Amino acid sequence: MTEASAGPAEAGRAHLTPPQAARLAMDRLDLARARSADLAAMEQAEMVVLVERLRGALYDALRLVEELAGPTIP
Repeated sequence: MTEASAGPAEAGRAHLTPPQAARLAMDRLDLARARSADLAAMEQAEMVVLVERLRGALYDALRLVEELAGPTIP
C-alpha cells in the first residue's frame, strides 16, 4: 500500500524498524505487567523494581518518539 492509497489511520503512521518495533513491544509488555500486578500484595522492594521498570519504559518510549518525530523540546 502506498502513502497515497493509505487509509486515514495509516496515512500519518510512521514505519518502525524491527529494533524499534521490538523496543515498543517491550515497553508495552512492561506496562501490561504493571497493570496486572497486585500492588496490595507486593513487597516494598518489588514496588521499587516495578517503578524503575516503568521509568525505563517511559524513557525508552520518549526516545523512540524523538527518533521518529525529531526532538520535541529544544
